[in-house]
Amino acid sequence: MAASKVPIYTALIANLAIAITKFVAASVTGSSAMISEGIHSLVDSCNEVLLLFGISRSQKPADKKRPFGYGKEQYFWAFIVSLLIFAVGGGISLYEGIVHILDPEVIERPLWNYVVLGIAIVFDGISFITAIREFNRQRGELPFWKAVKRSKDPSTFVVLFEDAADVIGLCIAFLGVFLGHELQNPYFDGAASIMIGLLLIAVSALLARESRSLLMGESAGKDELDEVMALARADKAVLDVVDAPSMYLAPEEIVVVLTIIFHKHLQSPEIAEAIDRIKKSIQLKRPAFKQIFIEPLLPPPG
Repeated sequence: MAASKVPIYTALIANLAIAITKFVAASVTGSSAMISEGIHSLVDSCNEVLLLFGISRSQKPADKKRPFGYGKEQYFWAFIVSLLIFAVGGGISLYEGIVHILDPEVIERPLWNYVVLGIAIVFDGISFITAIREFNRQRGELPFWKAVKRSKDPSTFVVLFEDAADVIGLCIAFLGVFLGHELQNPYFDGAASIMIGLLLIAVSALLARESRSLLMGESAGKDELDEVMALARADKAVLDVVDAPSMYLAPEEIVVVLTIIFHKHLQSPEIAEAIDRIKKSIQLKRPAFKQIFIEPLLPPPG
């Protein structure tokens, strides 16, 4: 099922607006956690741009340089996004937290932080709800974590986990600001920044693992391949289907190689016609199988 770009655009608009307000609040109050949250939102905005860029690149038609197309561009840029969350978002948040613990500074005028955090929670909450609805639409009846593992569309689960990290990070930042101001203890603010950094690193590791798996090449699901093999076996020219290795090139683009044993009495023109029929029958039922290669085998003697 094709994914919608609406969650990506929603997250991009929300993160750009929130990043600006967070940095303004941080400059006024000197809050470490607020700086970390501003960096977090800015990195997320860049991530959405990269995801959209990857989707756009993946839709380029195949050419002589890339005969199998550019579908894996989407997986590559999703992997880059995962690394950016780790290196920029998590790394700088950890750095800011450590600096403010070593050189603590009491938060002044925390009202600014509360206002910005409240606005951010509303916008990030809307973005998260949009992302979870899209993910639920795609996963159907599958359990959540199984759907994440099986998902072949990184743009969906990357935005989903980014938005979840946004909401959790905002709650952590709120606690850091609140406790730091109420107890006049700036260490809470620095600790909140470190916790936000660790959260981003954890999310980055999860997303990098899933994106790497897609980039390396994942097979189509067993149910899909079973149906493809059954469609091939249903053709009158086919004796048996021996194997069907496959790989996702993009969320809606699969390449499969069918090793088929044809009846021994068939001539080359008849086999060529059968191959054409098999491809058409598969693509009619499973249009995601954009590239189908068929390797004919000689039937066993006897």
